[in-house]
Amino acid sequence: MPDLTTLGWDDALAEQFAPYAADGLIAGRVTVQHRGAYDVLTEPGELRCDVAGRLYEESRSPADLPAVGDWVAVAPRAEEDAGTIQAVLPRRTKFSRKTAWQAAEEQVLAANVDVVFIVSSLNEDLNLRRLERYLILGRESGAQPVVLLTKSDLAHDPEGAVAAVEAIAADVPVHTLSSTTGEGLDAVRSHLRPGVTAALLGSSGVGKSTLVNTLAGEDLLETQELRSDGQGRHTTSRRELVQLPGGALVIDTPGMRELQLWAADEALEETFDDVTSLFAQCRFSDCSHEIEPGCAVKEAIADGTLAPERWESYLKLEAEMAALERRLDKRLASEERKRWRALARQRRR
Repeated sequence: MPDLTTLGWDDALAEQFAPYAADGLIAGRVTVQHRGAYDVLTEPGELRCDVAGRLYEESRSPADLPAVGDWVAVAPRAEEDAGTIQAVLPRRTKFSRKTAWQAAEEQVLAANVDVVFIVSSLNEDLNLRRLERYLILGRESGAQPVVLLTKSDLAHDPEGAVAAVEAIAADVPVHTLSSTTGEGLDAVRSHLRPGVTAALLGSSGVGKSTLVNTLAGEDLLETQELRSDGQGRHTTSRRELVQLPGGALVIDTPGMRELQLWAADEALEETFDDVTSLFAQCRFSDCSHEIEPGCAVKEAIADGTLAPERWESYLKLEAEMAALERRLDKRLASEERKRWRALARQRRR
Protein backbone atom coordinates (compact mmCIF):
# COMPACT_ATOMS: atom_id res chain seq x y z
CA MET A 1 0.00 0.00 0.00
CA PRO A 2 1.65 3.27 -1.11
CA ASP A 3 2.10 6.31 1.07
CA LEU A 4 0.84 9.21 -1.02
CA THR A 5 3.83 11.35 -0.04
CA THR A 6 6.07 8.91 -1.94
CA LEU A 7 4.02 9.74 -5.03
CA GLY A 8 4.52 13.50 -4.61
CA TRP A 9 1.58 14.36 -2.33
CA ASP A 10 2.03 17.56 -0.31
CA ASP A 11 0.14 20.09 1.81
CA ALA A 12 -1.02 22.10 -1.20
CA LEU A 13 -2.61 19.01 -2.75
CA ALA A 14 -4.17 18.09 0.59
CA GLU A 15 -5.79 21.53 0.78
CA GLN A 16 -7.16 21.22 -2.77
CA PHE A 17 -8.50 17.76 -2.01
CA ALA A 18 -10.25 18.69 1.26
CA PRO A 19 -13.74 19.21 -0.29
CA TYR A 20 -13.56 15.78 -1.97
CA ALA A 21 -12.42 14.13 1.25
CA ALA A 22 -15.47 15.60 2.95
CA ASP A 23 -17.61 13.79 0.35
CA GLY A 24 -15.99 10.47 1.19
CA LEU A 25 -13.70 10.28 -1.85
CA ILE A 26 -10.07 9.12 -1.71
CA ALA A 27 -7.01 10.62 -3.42
CA GLY A 28 -4.91 8.79 -5.96
CA ARG A 29 -2.47 9.32 -8.80
CA VAL A 30 -2.96 8.03 -12.33
CA THR A 31 -0.15 5.63 -13.27
CA VAL A 32 -1.41 4.10 -16.53
CA GLN A 33 -4.00 5.18 -19.09
CA HIS A 34 -5.80 2.39 -20.95
CA ARG A 35 -8.57 2.64 -23.50
CA GLY A 36 -11.48 3.81 -21.39
CA ALA A 37 -9.85 2.98 -18.04
CA TYR A 38 -7.07 4.13 -15.73
CA ASP A 39 -4.82 2.50 -13.14
CA VAL A 40 -4.77 4.73 -10.05
CA LEU A 41 -2.48 4.32 -7.02
CA THR A 42 -4.26 5.11 -3.76
CA GLU A 43 -3.38 4.45 -0.12
CA PRO A 44 -5.67 1.37 -0.01
CA GLY A 45 -3.89 0.02 -3.12
CA GLU A 46 -4.05 0.16 -6.92
CA LEU A 47 -7.52 0.55 -8.43
CA ARG A 48 -8.72 0.08 -11.99
CA CYS A 49 -10.94 3.13 -12.54
CA ASP A 50 -13.44 4.40 -15.03
CA VAL A 51 -14.50 8.05 -15.33
CA ALA A 52 -17.76 9.45 -14.01
CA GLY A 53 -20.23 10.43 -16.71
CA ARG A 54 -20.59 13.86 -15.12
CA LEU A 55 -16.86 14.47 -15.63
CA TYR A 56 -17.22 13.67 -19.33
CA GLU A 57 -20.18 16.03 -19.61
CA GLU A 58 -18.38 18.91 -17.86
CA SER A 59 -15.15 18.52 -19.84
CA ARG A 60 -14.69 21.16 -22.51
CA SER A 61 -12.19 18.95 -24.37
CA PRO A 62 -10.34 15.62 -23.95
CA ALA A 63 -7.56 17.60 -22.24
CA ASP A 64 -9.83 18.03 -19.20
CA LEU A 65 -10.01 14.26 -18.67
CA PRO A 66 -7.42 12.39 -16.56
CA ALA A 67 -3.88 11.89 -17.87
CA VAL A 68 -0.92 9.95 -16.50
CA GLY A 69 0.50 11.86 -13.54
CA ASP A 70 -2.81 13.48 -12.60
CA TRP A 71 -4.04 13.55 -9.02
CA VAL A 72 -7.67 12.49 -8.93
CA ALA A 73 -10.58 12.05 -6.53
CA VAL A 74 -11.90 8.49 -6.61
CA ALA A 75 -15.06 6.82 -5.37
CA PRO A 76 -13.70 3.33 -4.57
CA ARG A 77 -15.41 0.00 -5.06
CA ALA A 78 -13.14 -1.86 -2.65
CA GLU A 79 -14.63 -5.30 -3.17
CA GLU A 80 -13.70 -5.05 -6.88
CA ASP A 81 -10.30 -3.31 -6.54
CA ALA A 82 -11.92 -0.68 -8.73
CA GLY A 83 -13.33 2.82 -8.57
CA THR A 84 -14.70 5.80 -10.45
CA ILE A 85 -12.76 9.01 -10.99
CA GLN A 86 -15.01 11.88 -9.93
CA ALA A 87 -12.63 14.83 -10.35
CA VAL A 88 -9.15 15.84 -11.52
CA LEU A 89 -7.18 18.16 -9.24
CA PRO A 90 -5.61 21.28 -10.79
CA ARG A 91 -2.36 20.50 -12.61
CA ARG A 92 0.89 22.20 -11.62
CA THR A 93 2.46 21.39 -14.98
CA LYS A 94 1.41 19.55 -18.12
CA PHE A 95 2.88 18.43 -21.42
CA SER A 96 0.52 19.05 -24.29
CA ARG A 97 0.64 18.68 -28.03
CA LYS A 98 -1.90 19.22 -30.78
CA THR A 99 -3.72 16.01 -31.62
CA ALA A 100 -2.28 14.19 -34.61
CA TRP A 101 -5.61 14.35 -36.46
CA GLN A 102 -7.10 17.40 -38.13
CA ALA A 103 -9.12 18.79 -35.22
CA ALA A 104 -7.40 21.60 -33.30
CA GLU A 105 -7.54 19.87 -29.93
CA GLU A 106 -5.10 19.59 -27.05
CA GLN A 107 -3.71 16.21 -26.01
CA VAL A 108 -2.14 16.06 -22.54
CA LEU A 109 0.79 13.62 -22.56
CA ALA A 110 1.68 13.83 -18.85
CA ALA A 111 0.74 15.96 -15.86
CA ASN A 112 2.37 17.24 -12.65
CA VAL A 113 5.92 16.65 -13.86
CA ASP A 114 8.90 18.42 -12.26
CA VAL A 115 11.63 17.48 -14.74
CA VAL A 116 11.30 16.52 -18.39
CA PHE A 117 14.11 14.50 -19.91
CA ILE A 118 14.23 15.15 -23.65
CA VAL A 119 15.91 12.02 -24.93
CA SER A 120 17.73 11.64 -28.25
CA SER A 121 20.36 9.14 -29.30
CA LEU A 122 23.83 10.07 -30.53
CA ASN A 123 23.70 7.68 -33.47
CA GLU A 124 22.30 8.56 -36.89
CA ASP A 125 18.92 9.37 -35.33
CA LEU A 126 20.08 12.73 -33.87
CA ASN A 127 17.87 15.45 -35.38
CA LEU A 128 18.34 19.05 -34.23
CA ARG A 129 15.08 20.27 -35.75
CA ARG A 130 13.10 17.64 -33.88
CA LEU A 131 14.95 18.52 -30.67
CA GLU A 132 13.84 22.13 -31.09
CA ARG A 133 10.23 20.97 -31.01
CA TYR A 134 10.81 18.94 -27.87
CA LEU A 135 12.57 21.89 -26.22
CA ILE A 136 9.56 24.11 -26.92
CA LEU A 137 7.26 21.44 -25.48
CA GLY A 138 9.45 21.12 -22.39
CA ARG A 139 9.64 24.87 -21.74
CA GLU A 140 5.91 25.38 -22.26
CA SER A 141 5.03 22.61 -19.78
CA GLY A 142 6.33 24.49 -16.76
CA ALA A 143 8.74 21.69 -15.84
CA GLN A 144 12.55 21.87 -15.96
CA PRO A 145 13.76 20.55 -19.34
CA VAL A 146 16.98 18.50 -19.50
CA VAL A 147 18.44 17.02 -22.70
CA LEU A 148 19.79 13.47 -22.51
CA LEU A 149 21.92 12.23 -25.40
CA THR A 150 21.93 8.44 -25.18
CA LYS A 151 24.08 5.71 -26.73
CA SER A 152 27.27 7.74 -26.41
CA ASP A 153 29.23 4.49 -26.79
CA LEU A 154 27.92 4.24 -30.38
CA ALA A 155 28.66 7.85 -31.42
CA HIS A 156 31.33 8.63 -34.01
CA ASP A 157 31.80 12.27 -32.93
CA PRO A 158 30.10 12.78 -29.54
CA GLU A 159 31.86 16.09 -28.84
CA GLY A 160 30.67 17.63 -32.11
CA ALA A 161 27.13 16.38 -31.58
CA VAL A 162 27.01 17.76 -28.03
CA ALA A 163 28.26 21.15 -29.24
CA ALA A 164 25.53 21.27 -31.89
CA VAL A 165 22.85 20.41 -29.33
CA GLU A 166 24.14 22.93 -26.78
CA ALA A 167 23.99 25.63 -29.46
CA ILE A 168 20.19 25.22 -29.71
CA ALA A 169 19.52 24.29 -26.06
CA ALA A 170 20.64 27.65 -24.59
CA ASP A 171 20.42 27.35 -20.77
CA VAL A 172 18.97 23.80 -20.77
CA PRO A 173 21.37 21.21 -19.26
CA VAL A 174 22.74 18.65 -21.75
CA HIS A 175 24.06 15.27 -20.57
CA THR A 176 25.54 12.40 -22.56
CA LEU A 177 25.02 8.91 -21.26
CA SER A 178 25.27 5.23 -22.03
CA SER A 179 23.14 2.64 -20.29
CA THR A 180 25.72 0.08 -21.44
CA THR A 181 28.83 1.67 -19.90
CA GLY A 182 27.11 3.68 -17.15
CA GLU A 183 28.46 7.01 -18.43
CA GLY A 184 26.30 9.98 -17.38
CA LEU A 185 23.92 8.05 -15.14
CA ASP A 186 25.01 9.97 -12.04
CA ALA A 187 24.14 13.22 -13.83
CA VAL A 188 20.66 11.86 -14.54
CA ARG A 189 20.20 10.71 -10.94
CA SER A 190 21.12 14.20 -9.69
CA HIS A 191 17.75 15.39 -11.04
CA LEU A 192 15.81 12.55 -9.39
CA ARG A 193 15.26 13.43 -5.75
CA PRO A 194 12.62 11.61 -3.66
CA GLY A 195 9.11 12.73 -4.59
CA VAL A 196 10.27 14.32 -7.87
CA THR A 197 8.41 13.26 -11.01
CA ALA A 198 10.30 13.13 -14.30
CA ALA A 199 8.94 12.43 -17.77
CA LEU A 200 10.89 10.99 -20.69
CA LEU A 201 10.06 12.41 -24.11
CA GLY A 202 11.65 11.38 -27.36
CA SER A 203 11.33 9.39 -30.55
CA SER A 204 11.01 5.63 -30.71
CA GLY A 205 14.13 3.63 -30.00
CA VAL A 206 16.28 6.35 -28.40
CA GLY A 207 16.62 4.33 -25.20
CA LYS A 208 13.92 5.73 -22.90
CA SER A 209 12.71 2.35 -21.61
CA THR A 210 16.29 1.08 -21.29
CA LEU A 211 17.15 4.13 -19.20
CA VAL A 212 14.16 3.56 -16.89
CA ASN A 213 15.18 -0.08 -16.42
CA THR A 214 18.76 0.96 -15.66
CA LEU A 215 17.65 3.53 -13.09
CA ALA A 216 15.24 1.04 -11.53
CA GLY A 217 17.84 -1.73 -11.38
CA GLU A 218 15.43 -4.21 -12.96
CA ASP A 219 13.61 -4.81 -16.25
CA LEU A 220 10.34 -3.03 -15.55
CA LEU A 221 9.71 -2.04 -19.17
CA GLU A 222 10.08 -4.02 -22.38
CA THR A 223 13.00 -3.10 -24.66
CA GLN A 224 14.19 -4.20 -28.10
CA GLU A 225 17.52 -4.34 -29.90
CA LEU A 226 18.50 -1.74 -32.50
CA ARG A 227 17.67 -2.49 -36.11
CA SER A 228 20.49 -3.36 -38.48
CA ASP A 229 20.55 0.25 -39.77
CA GLY A 230 21.17 1.59 -36.25
CA GLN A 231 17.64 2.95 -35.85
CA GLY A 232 15.66 2.24 -32.71
CA ARG A 233 12.57 0.06 -32.54
CA HIS A 234 9.24 1.23 -31.12
CA THR A 235 8.68 -0.51 -27.76
CA THR A 236 6.59 1.53 -25.31
CA SER A 237 2.91 1.57 -26.30
CA ARG A 238 1.46 3.56 -23.41
CA ARG A 239 2.36 6.24 -20.89
CA GLU A 240 3.23 4.76 -17.51
CA LEU A 241 4.29 6.18 -14.14
CA VAL A 242 7.09 4.11 -12.57
CA GLN A 243 8.45 4.40 -9.02
CA LEU A 244 12.25 4.20 -8.72
CA PRO A 245 14.10 2.72 -5.73
CA GLY A 246 15.52 6.12 -4.73
CA GLY A 247 12.05 7.64 -4.27
CA ALA A 248 11.68 9.51 -7.57
CA LEU A 249 9.01 8.76 -10.16
CA VAL A 250 9.41 8.51 -13.93
CA ILE A 251 6.81 8.64 -16.70
CA ASP A 252 7.86 6.75 -19.81
CA THR A 253 6.06 7.81 -22.98
CA PRO A 254 5.70 6.17 -26.40
CA GLY A 255 7.88 7.53 -29.18
CA MET A 256 5.94 10.15 -31.12
CA ARG A 257 5.94 9.98 -34.90
CA GLU A 258 4.34 13.42 -35.05
CA LEU A 259 4.85 16.27 -32.60
CA GLN A 260 2.64 19.26 -33.34
CA LEU A 261 2.98 22.18 -30.95
CA TRP A 262 0.15 23.46 -28.76
CA ALA A 263 -0.15 27.11 -27.61
CA ALA A 264 3.55 27.67 -27.03
CA ASP A 265 4.31 31.24 -28.13
CA GLU A 266 6.49 32.16 -25.13
CA ALA A 267 8.33 28.83 -25.26
CA LEU A 268 9.02 29.36 -28.96
CA GLU A 269 10.59 32.74 -28.21
CA GLU A 270 12.67 31.31 -25.34
CA THR A 271 13.89 28.35 -27.38
CA PHE A 272 14.89 30.64 -30.26
CA ASP A 273 16.26 33.46 -28.13
CA ASP A 274 19.34 33.65 -30.38
CA VAL A 275 16.98 34.45 -33.26
CA THR A 276 14.37 36.67 -31.61
CA SER A 277 17.03 38.79 -29.87
CA LEU A 278 18.17 39.92 -33.32
CA PHE A 279 14.84 41.55 -34.14
CA ALA A 280 15.51 44.55 -31.88
CA GLN A 281 18.77 45.18 -33.74
CA CYS A 282 17.12 45.62 -37.15
CA ARG A 283 17.11 49.16 -38.56
CA PHE A 284 13.33 49.14 -38.97
CA SER A 285 11.00 48.12 -36.15
CA ASP A 286 8.61 46.45 -38.63
CA CYS A 287 11.37 44.63 -40.50
CA SER A 288 10.10 41.55 -42.35
CA HIS A 289 13.65 40.15 -42.48
CA GLU A 290 13.37 39.69 -46.22
CA ILE A 291 14.36 42.74 -48.31
CA GLU A 292 14.92 45.62 -45.87
CA PRO A 293 18.40 47.14 -45.49
CA GLY A 294 19.97 46.95 -42.04
CA CYS A 295 18.28 43.65 -41.20
CA ALA A 296 20.16 42.05 -38.29
CA VAL A 297 18.84 38.59 -39.18
CA LYS A 298 20.15 38.72 -42.75
CA GLU A 299 23.48 40.08 -41.49
CA ALA A 300 23.78 37.26 -38.92
CA ILE A 301 23.11 34.66 -41.61
CA ALA A 302 25.64 36.31 -43.92
CA ASP A 303 28.43 36.39 -41.33
CA GLY A 304 27.72 32.84 -40.10
CA THR A 305 26.55 33.68 -36.57
CA LEU A 306 23.04 32.39 -37.40
CA ALA A 307 22.68 29.14 -39.32
CA PRO A 308 20.19 29.38 -42.23
CA GLU A 309 18.53 26.13 -41.16
CA ARG A 310 18.00 27.56 -37.67
CA TRP A 311 16.24 30.60 -39.16
CA GLU A 312 14.13 28.40 -41.46
CA SER A 313 13.15 26.22 -38.50
CA TYR A 314 12.02 29.28 -36.54
CA LEU A 315 9.91 30.52 -39.46
CA LYS A 316 8.32 27.10 -39.90
CA LEU A 317 7.41 26.77 -36.21
CA GLU A 318 6.17 30.36 -36.01
CA ALA A 319 3.89 29.74 -39.00
CA GLU A 320 2.64 26.53 -37.39
CA MET A 321 1.76 28.37 -34.18
CA ALA A 322 0.04 31.19 -36.09
CA ALA A 323 -2.07 28.67 -38.03
CA LEU A 324 -3.06 26.94 -34.78
CA GLU A 325 -4.08 30.25 -33.19
CA ARG A 326 -6.29 31.08 -36.18
CA ARG A 327 -8.00 27.70 -35.95
CA LEU A 328 -8.51 28.09 -32.20
CA ASP A 329 -9.96 31.58 -32.65
CA LYS A 330 -12.47 30.23 -35.17
CA ARG A 331 -13.39 27.35 -32.89
CA LEU A 332 -13.85 29.64 -29.87
CA ALA A 333 -16.04 31.96 -31.92
CA SER A 334 -18.13 28.99 -33.08
CA GLU A 335 -18.51 27.70 -29.52
CA GLU A 336 -19.56 31.16 -28.32
CA ARG A 337 -22.23 31.37 -31.03
CA LYS A 338 -23.55 27.93 -30.03
CA ARG A 339 -23.65 29.01 -26.38
CA TRP A 340 -25.68 32.14 -27.15
CA ARG A 341 -28.09 30.18 -29.38
CA ALA A 342 -28.63 27.69 -26.54
CA LEU A 343 -29.32 30.54 -24.10
CA ALA A 344 -31.75 32.09 -26.56
CA ARG A 345 -33.66 28.81 -26.89
CA GLN A 346 -33.87 28.53 -23.11
CA ARG A 347 -35.33 32.06 -22.84
CA ARG A 348 -37.96 31.30 -25.48
CA ARG A 349 -39.12 28.35 -23.43
